[in-house]
Amino acid sequence: MTAADRAGRTEVADSLCRGAYAGAAGPDAGVALVAVGGYGRGELAPYSDLDVVLVADEGVDEERWTALAGQVWYPLWDSGARLDHAVRTLPEMLTAAEGDVRVASGLLDVRHVAGDHSVALRLRTTTLAHWRRQARQRLPELRELVRGRHRLVGELAHLSLPDVKEAEGGLRDATVLKSLTATWLVDVPAADLERCRQQLLDVRDLLHEAAGRASDRIAPEHWAPLAEGLGLPDEVAAQRYVREVGRRVTHLSRLAWRRTDDVLRQPRAGRPRRPELERVAPGVAMSRGEIVLDRGARPAQDPTLLLRAAAEAAERDVVLAPPTAARLVRECPPLPEPWPEEARRQLVRLLAAGPGLLPVWETLEETGALVRILPEWERIRLLPHASPIHRFTVDRHVVETCVEASALIRDVARPDVLVVAALLHDIGKGDLTEHSVAGEPLARGIATRMGFAADESDLIALLVRRHLLLADIATTRDPDDPATIDALLEHVGSLEALALLTALAEADAKAASPKAWSSWRAGLVLDLSRRARAALEQGSAPPAFTVEEIPIPVGVVAGEISIVVEGEARGERSDRHAPVPDGSRVTVVALDRVGLLADVAAVFALRRVAVRAARLWAQGDVAVSVWDVAEAGLDPRALGDQLDAITSRRVDPAARLAVRHVAGELDPAVVVRPEASDHATVIEVRAADRPGVVYVVSAALAALDMTVRSAHISTLGPQAVDVFYVQEVAAGALSETRAAEAAHAVRKAISASSAP
Repeated sequence: MTAADRAGRTEVADSLCRGAYAGAAGPDAGVALVAVGGYGRGELAPYSDLDVVLVADEGVDEERWTALAGQVWYPLWDSGARLDHAVRTLPEMLTAAEGDVRVASGLLDVRHVAGDHSVALRLRTTTLAHWRRQARQRLPELRELVRGRHRLVGELAHLSLPDVKEAEGGLRDATVLKSLTATWLVDVPAADLERCRQQLLDVRDLLHEAAGRASDRIAPEHWAPLAEGLGLPDEVAAQRYVREVGRRVTHLSRLAWRRTDDVLRQPRAGRPRRPELERVAPGVAMSRGEIVLDRGARPAQDPTLLLRAAAEAAERDVVLAPPTAARLVRECPPLPEPWPEEARRQLVRLLAAGPGLLPVWETLEETGALVRILPEWERIRLLPHASPIHRFTVDRHVVETCVEASALIRDVARPDVLVVAALLHDIGKGDLTEHSVAGEPLARGIATRMGFAADESDLIALLVRRHLLLADIATTRDPDDPATIDALLEHVGSLEALALLTALAEADAKAASPKAWSSWRAGLVLDLSRRARAALEQGSAPPAFTVEEIPIPVGVVAGEISIVVEGEARGERSDRHAPVPDGSRVTVVALDRVGLLADVAAVFALRRVAVRAARLWAQGDVAVSVWDVAEAGLDPRALGDQLDAITSRRVDPAARLAVRHVAGELDPAVVVRPEASDHATVIEVRAADRPGVVYVVSAALAALDMTVRSAHISTLGPQAVDVFYVQEVAAGALSETRAAEAAHAVRKAISASSAP
């Protein structure tokens, strides 16, 4: 698919439209058939609509030209063409453009097809003149439309199902950039933009052929034919190609809009004809909202000038002029190894700049400057994340992590170590080995090259190696168990490292997605960090949850069940526990028996209430269980009625909670982790995230006369990671034989419930 193919399709469509117009005896004066949109630009894809408008001049008899419209459309419909049509007078067209910025922008591409050339010419020239004259009023409206579309659709470079038209960095943005340049207020590199546009048009043409219909969204099955059509070796290369082009258009678009905003902030008159330079750092100046080189700059004698210019732009949240960055890449000598202190300081300023980092980082990448600063960046550039919980590709996620970390630098003693660790935390991705393991030596080598001392490089390497440790332990281990704190402090032995690891865990999660740093997950991580800090400071950790005897309602001894729901949504606060964010805490008190956990879990599963954590303890003959769930406002009476129906066997949860297997889904995994606790046997279950898993596991263990002391439920994308602390009814941890028996029973129960 090439531009010549699109021109050929356009010529065929033009002949069809001219024939229909002539066949309807369309007049040569006063009326014109014009093409708009992609047809107007001559960019028809294989299954594109023909966007046409029949335009009549003032004074033309209305009955005559409206009757003409039907005579033109019917032959086009009969030919099988997909038609998007309208009938307007010339004044109506101009009025519509005045009232809707999208119409005004679209009419910049109007093209004569048949009829009166002068009508089409006046429409085009008048629309263009109005567009330029009213640009300062129209562009803010267009800007908001563009932002809204980006929020709704997402970014082409990062979407799992890229939309080559509507996504940020897609064809719609490329068209908007042409509208911006038509105002004469800003300029966009025309050759670069046109190259990207043609590449995206080629992709869309191939996508239409692969899908057999008009489609702008690339599904997984389309990558192979796209790779073949583009002459690329495989699907991975095709993905990289499309995302690369989308990223380039995104960069051009953001740059153009930053410059547009700067122009709109300036008064109409009074702008200096010659650029004014305001020196802001050695060799660096500000001109019209962009960082450029000062007149006295000597790039060939200053290897840190590139980093200094980038840091100034990011801190001020202004544009790093691409020609400036490109010149610095060409003329600055390579940084010596190890880097001088000035270079390291400027890098830290850049990484800690906050939101201004992203556009500057994009400019560094687009101009080839990142290869000079961090050659290892190529390992993760445009690399998709394996986990669907991530919003971005790995490289963009890393930049977002730096942005999030910049807000936390006051919480740590070494902000320089934090932001560099944020930059390098995923540098090991792309290897066959686990990415934190692969990233550790890479991070140590990079930090050493950057001039960090040996102990500082080791600290950065530790943070990269253990950046998932805090969240993993907090969400899958019993906070009451002393072994939980020991598991953390085994790898993190200082207050400094703990504070840095906590900040990095928060920044990493926030950069991934809101779901990865929910208030519940944040509470677990920060509480574990607090307790680990106390253990380091005082030699012992305060309990996360005090298992103290609670008053037992009188009726419980007689066989009744007590259920209390606490949560902010009900206006209730427990004296013993902190409020549960985004959910409720449900306390169930009943006579102790094997299987009680399974029955209560069945209540929540049947009501489709997500369980985050559960713990149990005994007070004599009475069992107390506390459940943190992800739903507020639960009715304790309704919960009690359902639990009564289950315990009396009027409701069989086993039949209603069977987990249905989905084709292509991974088999569940069950692992015994004997090292995770001194007083219980830890069984970890990984399975598809569906209601009923906690019930199925608890019921299988109850059938073996085993009791669950606590359960910890976590969701990573589509996968549930449920951890159960299991004990014998009258003893502690399971023997090796009993642990193997429990794992086999759980695996069998999960697999059976997942069977088709």
